[in-house]
Amino acid sequence: MKDIKILEIRHLRGPNMWTYRPVLEALVDIDELEDFPSNLIPGFYERLSAALPSLIEHRCSYGERGGFLRRVKEGTWPCHILEHCTLELQNLAGMPGGFGKAREIEKRGVYKVVVRAWHEAVTRAALYSARELIMAMIEDRPFDVDAAVANLRDLVDRHCLGPSTASIVDAADDRNIPAIRLLARGNLVQLGYGARSRRIWTAETDRTGAIAETISRDKDLTKSLLASCGVPVPEGRLVDSAEDAWDAAEDIGGPVVVKPYDGNHGRGVFIELTRREEVESAYAIALEEGSGVIVERCIPGAEHRLLVIGGRLVAANRSDMASVIGDGKQSILELIASQINADPRRGSTEDHPLNIIRLDSAARMEISRQGFTPESVPPAGQEVLIQRNGNHAFDVTDEVHPSVAAAATLAARIVGLDIAGIDLVCRDIGRPLEEQGGAIVEVNAGPSLLMHLKPAVGKPRPVGQAIVEHLFPNDDDGRIPVVGITGSRGKTPVARIVASLISLSGKCTGLACSKGLFIDRRQVEAGDRTDWDAANRMLMNRSVEAAVFENGADEILGEGLAYDRCQVAVVTNIDPALHLGRFHIDTTEKVFNVLRTQVDVVLRHGVSVLNAGDAMVAEMAPLSDGEVLWFARDAALPAVVEHRAAGGRAVLLDGDRIVLAKGEQATPLVALGDIPLLAGHRDAAQIDNLLAAIGAAWALDIPTDIIRTGVETFDVI
Repeated sequence: MKDIKILEIRHLRGPNMWTYRPVLEALVDIDELEDFPSNLIPGFYERLSAALPSLIEHRCSYGERGGFLRRVKEGTWPCHILEHCTLELQNLAGMPGGFGKAREIEKRGVYKVVVRAWHEAVTRAALYSARELIMAMIEDRPFDVDAAVANLRDLVDRHCLGPSTASIVDAADDRNIPAIRLLARGNLVQLGYGARSRRIWTAETDRTGAIAETISRDKDLTKSLLASCGVPVPEGRLVDSAEDAWDAAEDIGGPVVVKPYDGNHGRGVFIELTRREEVESAYAIALEEGSGVIVERCIPGAEHRLLVIGGRLVAANRSDMASVIGDGKQSILELIASQINADPRRGSTEDHPLNIIRLDSAARMEISRQGFTPESVPPAGQEVLIQRNGNHAFDVTDEVHPSVAAAATLAARIVGLDIAGIDLVCRDIGRPLEEQGGAIVEVNAGPSLLMHLKPAVGKPRPVGQAIVEHLFPNDDDGRIPVVGITGSRGKTPVARIVASLISLSGKCTGLACSKGLFIDRRQVEAGDRTDWDAANRMLMNRSVEAAVFENGADEILGEGLAYDRCQVAVVTNIDPALHLGRFHIDTTEKVFNVLRTQVDVVLRHGVSVLNAGDAMVAEMAPLSDGEVLWFARDAALPAVVEHRAAGGRAVLLDGDRIVLAKGEQATPLVALGDIPLLAGHRDAAQIDNLLAAIGAAWALDIPTDIIRTGVETFDVI
């Protein structure tokens, strides 16, 4: 029977033997299809390329557009096709392009299919949809690609970061700043690790004060504070009844605005009101949208949204007016649908820069003013205004007058917001407000970023980068020292010694190892804590100034590393026999590829501490992006001699003393007899562990006297 069976799925949430990014690794059995590559299935190529034409963009091994479909035409196996179809379905659902692999394991017809997983739930669904698609193409039956993509888009909307938060996370990634999502759903994200981390929630940060947010929600208080500092604001006041609203309008004179004093998103806002019945009707609706109502002078001009980040104006947009032109046939409702809402830029998701126009109370009042109802059929050529201020759709950042930018940044400082959306009304954003009677009407916390990322007209602005620069100035990467330790044996003692030495140097140190979770040598959780979740919790702990992690081969194979990069990697030794048969690892080469993951993630300014006396470990040296620091009991090993000749560092055993060697120089550190951990015995394994730990401490620039003291006082593994 020709079938594709997904036997198991594993989510590798961090760097792994395949790639630096999270992936889904599926074990897939194609059974009889092993004997039926795609070129032996009549019509398969034609059906697949017609169902998923965008596969033409996949380059595959040929390295050119159409390369993958060429492979399908010439003949390739279902798991390779499953990999590409999964990635393409994700792409069509709005996820970026990604990594993929399909590799056969020891059992014939069974493969590991690996695909980039932006979110586990989305990628799982994409994998199963791809499987159904391929089976439909094999069996020559229909498959609804559009429905599958729509389902995936829904999952993306429900599970993945919104575009505003994603823009900040992407900007952080460009700066090599790590990110941890703190909620399974939602936009609360940690940037950086441990004590150097910061937190964002869309356009709010851990610098956004609660008092400032409270002030911004109170429009009357905000206006009072701004006015007291000389910032132009519209005349007006709080009102407590419909009659009082009309009294305020008469006192102000001219057209007025009626709005909730603590509302948002423009709900319940009515502008250019002149008649008593309009003001009183608007009061009733505005009151439903907030806990109070403000009546203020209507400022002539268009509404603008200015985005201030860290005391600097970074983007500005102008709102659009929405109107329809009568044709003598269609009602206003029909004209809105055909002339406004048919615009593909309009929609209900965050991917659309313009909102769908709906006939709310303000729009109905605007239409009524012009002598129409929504069901009216305007004469041909008659323009009917539907909405005076809608989406802030037009980018005008380059047009903002310096004095207007100064007023906006001052308003943000007065309220106390580090990130603020300043709503300002004026005729011309390129002229000073005082010249044209313009004013700031609102100061908003947590402003939307989407209008600046995807303006309907104009240039997108790098607002995500601006927020990251605000949180991490001067090229700060938000990283604490992270030490990752792997190998076949000795990981736990090395991890505990390294953590002790770092703690002795004065840093609050976290340790996740098989003996438990520790903070500054105090056990906070017992039992094996080498799993991904435990390590991740350590990186989220804002008291931790340095972190040490024990990473076994099973953890790397089963979950991936919990951190994206590390400052120091230690590989103790490799005994392939201990790992063969685990997770379908059946060759020495695969064992090597698993454990090399630790070296692959070393930062360019980091260090790989490697066992020169282990041939397999020594082969990892060229893979390190950072410095290599050898440790060895035999100082005469060719790798060590050559390394020192080039000025490299090594921790070595010289007789009965451990020495720190750099180039031709060798500095004695400690005698073996002075190390309590050895208890007078020259245990080779324990000496290797000490050399590795000392190497890691040296790589972290811990002073020699502290390393010596730490080794001479450490006696518990």
